[in-house]
Amino acid sequence: MADQKRCSICGYTYDSDKGEEKANLAPGTLWDDVPEDFKCPLCGAKRTLFK
Repeated sequence: MADQKRCSICGYTYDSDKGEEKANLAPGTLWDDVPEDFKCPLCGAKRTLFK
């Protein structure tokens, strides 16, 4: 089951099954392992704004 978090600003969804190539996060990277300085690849929102 995918670990998903949605940006509360633009609606982008981080999906652990896919990772995030722009942030060098490999598929399978759980949200808890995403660095604290991660920003939304679409709008630049801080990690703390993901729900």
